Amino acid sequence: MPAAIDVQDLSRTFIKRRSMREAFMRPWSKAERVTALEGVSFNVQPGEIFGLLGPNGAGKTTLIKILSCLIIQNRGSAVINGFDTLRAEMQVKASVGFVTSDERSFYWRLSGRENLHFFARLYNLPHRQVRSRCEALLSWLDLTDKADHPVMNYSSGMKQRMAVARALLHDPAILYMDEPTRSLDPQAARHLRELIQKTLNGQQGKTILLATHNLLEADQMCHRIGIIHKARLRRQGTLAEIRAAGWDGGGRERYEIEVTLPAGPPSGGPIEGGAVRVQGGAAGGPFMLHAELDPGGAALTRLLSDLMRSGATIVSCTRRDPTLQEIFDATVEEPVGAMVGNP
Repeated sequence: MPAAIDVQDLSRTFIKRRSMREAFMRPWSKAERVTALEGVSFNVQPGEIFGLLGPNGAGKTTLIKILSCLIIQNRGSAVINGFDTLRAEMQVKASVGFVTSDERSFYWRLSGRENLHFFARLYNLPHRQVRSRCEALLSWLDLTDKADHPVMNYSSGMKQRMAVARALLHDPAILYMDEPTRSLDPQAARHLRELIQKTLNGQQGKTILLATHNLLEADQMCHRIGIIHKARLRRQGTLAEIRAAGWDGGGRERYEIEVTLPAGPPSGGPIEGGAVRVQGGAAGGPFMLHAELDPGGAALTRLLSDLMRSGATIVSCTRRDPTLQEIFDATVEEPVGAMVGNP
């Protein structure tokens, strides 16, 4: 099955704006170029939620703008729902809906119903369908009671539901969502996540590209993730695939081993096939070993055997997979040249 979103070697640079003083003092100096995206490649399958993560300035917004035909790439290609962004702009725009957390994108003095009618006309919905489509979305998103109130009086949660309604006016197959739960209270954010995951994706089969800073949200909702840092896609895949690829650059496995030892805890440090850190404990009492070991099981077997030969009792041994937060932190701290992930 063809990918819903297929991005290959996408790159984009901008000319940095100069201040009036710089232009006056150095009129002949060469303009500085800023790289927003460099060689980005990934795909999103139909019906998938793909999480796009990265720190501020990493390139997420630039990528979404290219996929929305709002700006043009310098190199590479982007095919959306089978249409190339450079050759079939109108078909691409008809295939996607964009949900943003920018409340200023509505006309605040107009009512919710009036806003939807206005944007429906911009989407070129046939006149006879505008009213029925808007009323159906207002009802479905529980906005009917406030539909004739000015948008300026809506809560943050209602404005976000309005943003979803607007994106769905033309019933697109693909949704781009740029931090949809930003500024929402925990209950409103939970309701919106349920709407995205269970209804839009689960029931209606929408393909969703979700750009977010909320790592817990990405972990709960996304089938796969991609982490952008300094204009490059550094990792992509499921969490399991990223861990298997060596998320920390060394590919070591982490274990937490609870031990009692009559002589007290051993000293930590490097061992054959890894390293051990000791936490707590006294002679005869329990303590915890935090071990980072080479994969395959040989290093773990060796460590457990050494402990038992020294008279230790192994209370528990648990493998601890890294959290998404740890993977994200390790990614943004890596040298720029390091890339780990699945193409």
